[in-house]
Amino acid sequence: MDERTLDQLRPGETAHVVGLDPKHPLRRRLLELGFVRGAPVTIVRRAPMGDPLELRVNGTDLALRAADLKGIRVRG
Repeated sequence: MDERTLDQLRPGETAHVVGLDPKHPLRRRLLELGFVRGAPVTIVRRAPMGDPLELRVNGTDLALRAADLKGIRVRG
């Protein structure tokens, strides 16, 4: 299984969180939203222009900008 950033997943793909960039400006908020090690994340869909992305983490649907997902490493 390869490790990549969350913004690289395609709609319908599921992966598990490996870690967050320690210098990510939203690190604390992302952890509060459930982006913890081992959490399953599924990309539901992308907006027509590619940003933001709708995703599901631990059963909760969220919309986040692609730039914010670059600091989240996933595997799967």
